[in-house]
Order: sequence, then C-alpha cells, then structure tokens
Amino acid sequence: MKSRRGLMFWIFWLSGCLVLTFISLPLLALLLRPTLGQLRDAAMHAGIRDSFLLSLEGAALATSLSMLFGLPLAYVLARQRFRGKAVVEAMVDLPLTIPHTIAGIALLLVFSRNGWLGPAAASIGLTFWGTFAGVVLAMAYVGLPYAVNAARVGFEAVDLRIEKAARSLGAGPWATFYRVSMPLAWRGVMTGLTLCFARAIGEFAAVVLLAYYPMTAPVKIYDLFLQVGLNESVAASVLFLVIVLGLFWALRLLAYGRHSDRRVEPAAAR
Repeated sequence: MKSRRGLMFWIFWLSGCLVLTFISLPLLALLLRPTLGQLRDAAMHAGIRDSFLLSLEGAALATSLSMLFGLPLAYVLARQRFRGKAVVEAMVDLPLTIPHTIAGIALLLVFSRNGWLGPAAASIGLTFWGTFAGVVLAMAYVGLPYAVNAARVGFEAVDLRIEKAARSLGAGPWATFYRVSMPLAWRGVMTGLTLCFARAIGEFAAVVLLAYYPMTAPVKIYDLFLQVGLNESVAASVLFLVIVLGLFWALRLLAYGRHSDRRVEPAAAR
C-alpha cells in the first residue's frame, strides 16, 4: 500500500510539473525575447505609456464600481435563501460563460449611440462608444462575477452567530456589516478585488468592440503587432506583464498578509 501511494504521488507530481511547465514556458520565452534597448524604446514610447495608464485607471475604476455594487449582492446571496436564488447566481456567472466577443457585441446593442440605453445616457452627457467610460463599462462587465463570487464565499465563511451576537449587543445592521462581517470576510473580499482587477486590466475583446479608442494596453499591443511586427509588441508586452504581476503580487500580499486569526469583538460593533 505504501509503495502504491508513493507511485501515485510521483505520477501526480509529474502531472503537476507538466502543468507548471505549460504555464511558465510561454512566459519565460516572452521575458527572454526583447533586448534592453527594445524595452527602453517601448518604455519611452508615449502611446504605449498612455495605454498602460489608461488600463490601470480603467481597471481600478471598474474594480471599484464592481465592489461597490457587487458586495451588497454577495452578502444577500450569502445570507438569504429565496425562490429563484439559483437563477440569480447563474445570472452573475453569465459573463464567465459567454465569449467576450459576444459580450462586447451585447454591450454595443445596449450602450452604443443607437442602443437601448445609449440615447438616454447621451442626453445626460454620458457616452460609452469610443470613450473611457466604455472602457470601464466593458472591464466591469467581465470582472464583476469574480468580485461577487469571491466576496460571497467570504461572507459565507463568517459564522452567523457572531453577527447575531453583535446585534444582540446593540449594533445596528450597518454597524454589524462594516465592523464585523466585512473584517471577517476580508480575504474573500480582497480575493474578489484581485481577480476582478486582473480580469479587467487584461480584457481585450469586449473593450475593443465597445471602445477601440482610446486604446488600452492589450489593444495597443495588438495594434503594434499588426502595424510594426512582433519585436515591438513583445517589448510592450513584457513591460505590461511586469506591471500587472507587480500589482497582482501587491494585492495578494494585502489580502493574505493580514493575520489569519484576526478576531472582531462583537462589543466593538456598538
């Protein structure tokens, strides 16, 4: 039995090594391809810098909006049972299941100049086709499910008895949510924020269909590939990859660098 278990784990480790190689090998080839001169030229290119800043700003705003509107829904799904709950959860997951080119076309039908909501939005000075608002909208659409689902899991892990104890000690529902539920669900909320940001900043298809201009980093890199070739697009890709990985690592540290045994006293919620 012992030798069989050892053989099984060796096979599993071999499978794991193949997976890790499959993930890391293309990235290694990308990182080793450009020269320092090509990286310097890409970093000095104004259009590339502007696209990077636009992606960072758009993803940050899309993530903020997703968390602002997604957290209440995540809490409701975690705490309440109601008829049609499975349908609501399936609707939240819809952007994960449909191709993002289809998502971009669907967004165009609603938010373009002649879409369902386009004229009404334009009447108040808000346009989405070919604007920064359209970039944020497309990013939020594809990132929202990650924010809701991860936060829901975080709230589900919070013992309901702790919330009831806070309420019995005089805390209102808002105080209980912000001083008890949110701190205890911190990891789930931050995981959702991280995944939402990562999905938003890397979105291409929905963004390019709804708002080709102004160009985000993925759109700019694709445009470089079409216009000037592989080397220039590779250098821009490496720079953007380094920025994204750095931000992703920082968010992960923020989410998991806190003490896992942190406790919130219900009395503090008064």
